[in-house]
Amino acid sequence: MVLLLTLGFAAASLGCDSGSSGGSDGTGGSDDGPLRILITNDDGVGAPGIDAVVEALKDDPDSMLTVCAPAANQSGSGDSRTPTPPPLEATETTTASGYPATAVNGFPADSVIYALDNLFPTAPPHVVLSGINAGQNVGAVPSGRFFLLSGISGTVGAAKTAACRGVPALASSQGEVEGDGALDYDAGVVEVLAWLEANRAALLAGQVSVDTITSINIPSCETGSIRGTLEVPLAAENPNGYVLGGGAQDCESMVENPPNDIEAFFNGYTSVSPVDRNAQMTCDNLN
Repeated sequence: MVLLLTLGFAAASLGCDSGSSGGSDGTGGSDDGPLRILITNDDGVGAPGIDAVVEALKDDPDSMLTVCAPAANQSGSGDSRTPTPPPLEATETTTASGYPATAVNGFPADSVIYALDNLFPTAPPHVVLSGINAGQNVGAVPSGRFFLLSGISGTVGAAKTAACRGVPALASSQGEVEGDGALDYDAGVVEVLAWLEANRAALLAGQVSVDTITSINIPSCETGSIRGTLEVPLAAENPNGYVLGGGAQDCESMVENPPNDIEAFFNGYTSVSPVDRNAQMTCDNLN
């Protein structure tokens, strides 16, 4: 059984290292850049969401990208890890558009661990970007076979694993579209880049807390357009009966001031929510 933790925008550490991330020398000092970014996901290294993020950032002279993700789709794996030894297996590959990447034969959390241990020999990344996931990860609500976000999201699990290792992280998820509609990854990229630029200076200075990670959920609007971006807590219940694992996002809704991520997302807003890095004992289980 997965336990639901009460989360806050500055949740306390539960048995893990806490505080802000360190600078390039591990002391919390400022770094002149470029921003070292580890990009991962749970849909697999060849998925369109991770490719969209990489393509948006690859030509940025102020960013240095390292891509390391599961070799195959690992959706719904949460923060699961492959027991070691034996060592994790990894191979060199590319993203869908041809950017160099490392494919790890394991879970999203394995990909983060492998990258931090093997792909950053001189200094750790300033940030981990996990996603963009194919499908929303909203709420912490038991709903049939779903226990979205807090329990089963590999996208969020990878980000939490990074934070447990002392690296700030963003988990991004793109809303599903009913039928054969395409997910609006372009909208997701806009939100990822906006978050990155808003936090770039603090990330370089090692001043972003790793007690929580940030989870953003971006609607894919079939009509209308995204209504804005709201900082909201995770929903602990779903009184309106939204279909959490599907369901259209109403970007023409007139609902104002939604109180949580579920209601914000399904009423056409991009939701930005903190998630305790030790939810489901992610950090405890790394020790």
